[in-house]
Amino acid sequence: MSDQIEPTRRDLGLEPIQISAVNTAPVSKDGASSFGKQLLGFWVTFRAMFKKVTTVQYPEVKEPTAPRFHGRHQLNRHPDGLEKCIGCELCAWACPADAIYVEGASNTEEERMSPGERYGKVYQINYLRCIFCGLCIEACPTRALTMTNEYELADNSRSSLIYEKADLLAPLREGMLMPPHPMYPDMTDTNYYKGDVLGFHPSQEVK
Repeated sequence: MSDQIEPTRRDLGLEPIQISAVNTAPVSKDGASSFGKQLLGFWVTFRAMFKKVTTVQYPEVKEPTAPRFHGRHQLNRHPDGLEKCIGCELCAWACPADAIYVEGASNTEEERMSPGERYGKVYQINYLRCIFCGLCIEACPTRALTMTNEYELADNSRSSLIYEKADLLAPLREGMLMPPHPMYPDMTDTNYYKGDVLGFHPSQEVK
């Protein structure tokens, strides 16, 4: 295929632009700048020497993060220890980087991990892909997924930056039992979401 040549102004019936038609201004440089201008430049440098240094000796000294800093994710628990994640996969669908993988499973009375019908059996976040946008947090209907202030995620291998469910689950606090265990007596999943459950009941302990 032959090369196409763009038509010139003459081909289009237009007059060519003359150099004399362009406004120009002569550039004059009569030696170095005046002593006053040079002194002004030195003054800017001299003043900056006495400003407070913002650099810290990391990692010995760490600057505090903002309260709503987007750091490592955390899978939260209800006050009795059951997991808040219901395996709905909405966080995975909302992720623009395809960094989250979720597999849901059904709860049974013998093995109950969360209130309601389902729980997140497999939960992975690939921090090689995650852009920390927080859209997964907004999509979560049960407030199961939140973001912490932890930002030190560097590691020596790529595989160690794929966090599993065990890496993301919040630790057990006082008043919590390690699931699986039954729900609080006379409570439904709606009571859990409303915050009616404040801790575990003795009947929830699996003997």
